[in-house]
Amino acid sequence: MKKQKSKLPDFTKMSKDEEATFWETHSLLDFKHELSDVAIRIELDAPKEETLVVRIGKGVKQKLTDVAKRKGLSPSTLTRMWIMEKLQGV
Repeated sequence: MKKQKSKLPDFTKMSKDEEATFWETHSLLDFKHELSDVAIRIELDAPKEETLVVRIGKGVKQKLTDVAKRKGLSPSTLTRMWIMEKLQGV
């Protein structure tokens, strides 16, 4: 059986703009017969070494969450940053 020639262009010979233009007018599903499964391994960062549970009131937690959201951070990350900043001066 003769191998079917790929309909996908050679992206190594295209600029990023040319490739973007191609994908604006095509779908990956148009080429599903040319695709094959690949194994992907994702390694997550190791968790922090220690955990500290701190009880705070709902209002404080909400303020912390609001500030963190404005900064694009999670409340946990913002709290960790503030603790580290405070401890630097000790």
